[in-house]
Amino acid sequence: MIKSMTGYGKSSVSIENRSITVEIRTLNSKQLDINLRLPQNLKEKEINIRKMISNALIRGKIDVGITLDNNSADEAPVIDKDMAKHYHKELLKLSDSLKIDSTSDFLELVVKMPDVFTQREKAINENDSLQFEKCIEKAVEAVDNSRIKEGADLEEDFKMRIDNILNLLEEVNNYDKNRIERIRNRIKGNIAKFANDPEMDQNRIEQEIIYYIEKLDITEEQVRLKNNCKYFLENLNNEKSSGKKLGFITQEIGREINTLGSKANDSDLQRIVVLMKDELEKIKEQLFNIL
Repeated sequence: MIKSMTGYGKSSVSIENRSITVEIRTLNSKQLDINLRLPQNLKEKEINIRKMISNALIRGKIDVGITLDNNSADEAPVIDKDMAKHYHKELLKLSDSLKIDSTSDFLELVVKMPDVFTQREKAINENDSLQFEKCIEKAVEAVDNSRIKEGADLEEDFKMRIDNILNLLEEVNNYDKNRIERIRNRIKGNIAKFANDPEMDQNRIEQEIIYYIEKLDITEEQVRLKNNCKYFLENLNNEKSSGKKLGFITQEIGREINTLGSKANDSDLQRIVVLMKDELEKIKEQLFNIL
């Protein structure tokens, strides 16, 4: 089973006259990167929140938004009178320096200034904290389920791509016999041109033939490519599958495909190699999103 690094989860809980909402979005990233936004009266819980999220979601770019809505008049915003007086005083000074009528009504401007309205935030108690943590756990669980669902879709795509590579590998056998025969005839033709040359070293000719036969043989590459593809599928079915490990396996698959291409010396076989590379590149692109 594999998991995507892309997911979404949301959960809410009502505590007395307050409503807390936890919303989590995750994207792919090589490292764990948590961006956490939460109300001021929950700042003391930041370390614990980060620990809960990192332990559960492990890796990815994780955006966490926690909002707290107060439904009580006791916690409604209030005007900071000292701050308002300060702004009003500064505006009067500015009007004097600019020679603007000081009788102008600055109230509309004052109430729009930063920190004039403040939120009376009350810290949550121990019982509320437990409910808050359960809310986070539910949001994280929703993200995990989302990751599993998308991972299942990616898994099916990976299986299809690997099957395509294995089917193309079967085609290699059909072309390989004709390829070897064409290469053999070409070598024989070249040798025939120099067969009667008294200066030609016959031992050297035999060595060259052996060299080309060994160089162009692709049996080992076919076996290793097939085994690597099977190993990739085995890791997809593991209970805990690692995107990094699958990435290493695709590197080995790519290495064998490239060697096939370098040894091909045949247009039909080169075409198959190009199709294999295309399937492998599509796998690599999706692997960046695997946990």
